Amino acid sequence: MQSFRSKLDSGKFVLTAELNPPKGTDLESVLQKGEELKDSVDAINVTDSQSSIMCISPIAVSHHLIDMGIDPILQITARDRNRLAIQSDMLGAYTLGVNNILCLTGDPPHLGDHPDAKPVFDLDGVSLIKAANALASGNDLSKNKLKGSPKFCIGAAANPGSDDVDKEIKRMEDKVAAGACFFQTQAIFEPDIFAAFLQRVEHIDVPIIAGIIVLKSPKMAQYMNDHIPGINVPEDIIHEIDVDDKASKAIEIASRITREIRDMSRGVHLMAIGWERYIPQIIEQAGL
Repeated sequence: MQSFRSKLDSGKFVLTAELNPPKGTDLESVLQKGEELKDSVDAINVTDSQSSIMCISPIAVSHHLIDMGIDPILQITARDRNRLAIQSDMLGAYTLGVNNILCLTGDPPHLGDHPDAKPVFDLDGVSLIKAANALASGNDLSKNKLKGSPKFCIGAAANPGSDDVDKEIKRMEDKVAAGACFFQTQAIFEPDIFAAFLQRVEHIDVPIIAGIIVLKSPKMAQYMNDHIPGINVPEDIIHEIDVDDKASKAIEIASRITREIRDMSRGVHLMAIGWERYIPQIIEQAGL
């Protein structure tokens, strides 16, 4: 298995996908999806209770994917754990074979299925990266020495559709300074806006992997416009997906956007949210 990091370092165009761990101990479905994607993508993100919906530990799912010959990108959020627990999980994940992590602040708990949960947010996206980089240097965040240290490929999120692009670029610069070696972006629906954003960040010399969400319906698109900052699904795409055969249209739209941005970015991150079985078709139709 060629590692995700080695592919990034080689300059290769990379393809990543995303899997959500289940709510429970039955891993059959998520591991089957991993098997279906294994030969189509270079790495698979494993989310950390995405949208504040409690799920099984992504560390456990990542370990199972490694056993299947899949290189996972473990998502770690600051939402649920303080810096002691986060550093402990990072070290534990590394000993189980996890070499790639994506550091995220995380969604507030009140948006999920445990709205009374107390948020932690002891760290944020930048300080999570600093924690991972500190561990790699042989120390914890309090500068205590480690006996053995992890060597992570550290990723971060970027939002080309942010309402405050200047602030977003400053955050990206801070993340690179903290140790980030790649970015995965929020979903791209307007290639022109993405191209303009990339011109603004030409000085940031780390790979930027463009996010692509597979739209299932006009309702899903409208929900994202209303509730997810930085996402704007244009009205013409919302009308386009309003057809009987939504799966075929979703594949067509995702592959078209992928074709339009593939020469701009260092890769594509496909988020199918339950429709992972269509990712190989999207990749094929995009000409990758």
